[in-house]
Amino acid sequence: MVHRSGFSCAFAAVLLAFALNANAVPVHVESSDGDLSGDGLAPTSVSVAAGSNEIYGTTGRTAEGVVDRDYFVISVPTGHQIVALIEKAGTTTVGGVAFLAVQTGTQVTVPTNTQDATGLLGWIHYFGATEDTDILVGLGQGGFGAEDFIPPLPAGDYAFWIQDTGLGSASYGFDIVIAAPEPGAAALVLAGLLAAGLARAARA
Repeated sequence: MVHRSGFSCAFAAVLLAFALNANAVPVHVESSDGDLSGDGLAPTSVSVAAGSNEIYGTTGRTAEGVVDRDYFVISVPTGHQIVALIEKAGTTTVGGVAFLAVQTGTQVTVPTNTQDATGLLGWIHYFGATEDTDILVGLGQGGFGAEDFIPPLPAGDYAFWIQDTGLGSASYGFDIVIAAPEPGAAALVLAGLLAAGLARAARA
């Protein structure tokens, strides 16, 4: 079980996400960087670092019944943790709901045809997003045998699995926000407040 660092870190994560949003740089875009792996035992390695790490792609099912599943693995640097996972505005689904899961390590070993989530760290059904939404808490409450966790997620390797089994193609965007743990949370709060203040000043 992954444990909680406290409310202040969660609050800081929200503010950090706002602060980073204006300067976010994608770390993988399928349309330009190539399709993510469709094999959970050999996921695409995506490099991440402290800050905002946006990943964009497509998933869905062809008329012939072929499901386009996407798998990728990241390594959270020592001394850092995943403090938010933002479903980006503009994410769509073709089946009404899509699926995102995470497993500790460098592979997703859970079969695609199982109804038992044992082996997964967490999972979530996500819907189309009209605004950026942090879904990390929901991801940690998967159930059905998943280990489950309370954010943030500590340094280490994490393999992700994304799929939408509806007919057609759906676009997704996820931002994995990585930051140093407390006592750095206070600095993140200040950074978020500063960014929010600058944004308000610019609109004034």
